[in-house]
Amino acid sequence: MTPSASTKNVLSLLGRALIALLFIPSGFSKVAGFSGVVAYIAAKGVPMPEVCAAIAIAAELGLGLLLLVGWQTRWAALGLAVFVAVITPIFHNFWALPEAQQMMQQQAFFKNLAAVGGLLAFLAHGPGGFSIDAQRGTEPA
Repeated sequence: MTPSASTKNVLSLLGRALIALLFIPSGFSKVAGFSGVVAYIAAKGVPMPEVCAAIAIAAELGLGLLLLVGWQTRWAALGLAVFVAVITPIFHNFWALPEAQQMMQQQAFFKNLAAVGGLLAFLAHGPGGFSIDAQRGTEPA
């Protein structure tokens, strides 16, 4: 089955929106609860938790919004893929947790890896025609 160009564009837009849905609300919640996020990051033993919280907000909100609207999509997808790949073993280290917590953290770990896969697909194939990149002529429609 080979979908038409317009169907591919709709599916690309839908895919971008659904992946962005993982990041944008999370970024806004980190802004609203900044001190709690800093405390959580510090509890995981990550150095410079305030800086890391700010990076997380920039990645989730900034790159998430870029992905959603399809501007600099390949770079946004790459940035988010790297961000998620780095944070996943730190915050979802199911192998080091008590048995009662392992299943939920293992699911979150592999969900994050699946998100990295989706982001890498946008890096490889671009944003589709319903994107700022395509409208500006920086990507094929």
